[in-house]
Amino acid sequence: MEWTGWAAGAVRRHSGAAVRAARRAWREPGRERDLMAQAGKAALAAWVAWAVAGWWLQAPMAFVAPWVAVVLVESTVYRSIAHGLQQLAAIAVGTVLATAVGLVLDSTLVTMAVVLPAVLLLAQWQRLGSQGIYAATGALFVLTNAHVSLATSGARIAEAVFGAVVGVAVNALVRPPVYLRDTRAALRDAAQEAQEILDAVAEGLAHGEGGSSAAGDWHERALRLGRLVDQARSAIGWSRESMRGNHRGRRSGTVSPPGQAYDDALAVLDQVAVHTAGVTRTVLETVSHDDRAPLPGRRITGPYADFLRHTARAIGLYGRTRFAEAGSGQPAHGGLREAVQELRRSLDELHRALPGAVADEPDALATQGALLAQARRLADQLVPD
Repeated sequence: MEWTGWAAGAVRRHSGAAVRAARRAWREPGRERDLMAQAGKAALAAWVAWAVAGWWLQAPMAFVAPWVAVVLVESTVYRSIAHGLQQLAAIAVGTVLATAVGLVLDSTLVTMAVVLPAVLLLAQWQRLGSQGIYAATGALFVLTNAHVSLATSGARIAEAVFGAVVGVAVNALVRPPVYLRDTRAALRDAAQEAQEILDAVAEGLAHGEGGSSAAGDWHERALRLGRLVDQARSAIGWSRESMRGNHRGRRSGTVSPPGQAYDDALAVLDQVAVHTAGVTRTVLETVSHDDRAPLPGRRITGPYADFLRHTARAIGLYGRTRFAEAGSGQPAHGGLREAVQELRRSLDELHRALPGAVADEPDALATQGALLAQARRLADQLVPD
């Protein structure tokens, strides 16, 4: 009974998740819609390949064509073409080698013992990439057939070529995937998380709520921010690849190729993540070792909290402005300029407040100096001179 209840609960959870994903795919563009589109395209490619090779031409090994077609409806057009060429080369080499040895030895068992080690070693060849294993597949298709002949092996290679052409053509012509939306979302998410972390630190310092537990949470979030930036870097790579050979991306007025501006934004966010982690680490060390490094006093935490608030606001506006989609009016440019000016003023105020606040306390001076150094680096990266 317990197992039945657990299974029923798992089915309900997964069913509910599937229904929600289907609703999101129907309601708005996103990952769910992209996945459904790719699944539909793979099914279409298989159907077209089978309709021609199996139903119309009655090819002897017609299943090879839809099989190859499904495999080559890849996540990007460029990847479909590159993997298609690699896969065809692997299948051809495996098929030719198995046919030649099979005709000479005239024994399936002996031929397998000779051919399979060779093609499995060939599968590790770097030029074949992840498609090298299809050399063994091509060889097995030959060796498990009742009769080995040049005609059937040639037909098998031709069917694989036809399936590859269908798969690549469907992926390139029917809603080719474009990942720029995912890239902008990843960059915006990283900027938003940095803004929220710095806002939380500012509030904690301003209201005296920056205990070791809260500081530990801030630092953990700052470390995760680095992983968000890494995800954005990966998304930029996918975006660039998805634009190669993609007529949809080039014709669309709402999509701009990920150029140098994306690299510049990524560099800024990378440094923001590094220095946000530095700020939170300094705060954490300060509140965790108050016997050796006194907690910042109000004369310094007030200006420092103001600086973090202005920095957070500037980062948020930077994200919304830099990663706005085309046609959205590029909002917040004026607000970003104002935020930058406020950021500079708050940094100057922090410079003025530090000497008088900790003039007679060497340990406190070291702590506040570390905070100020992180503040300076963060401001320099976000607003370069």
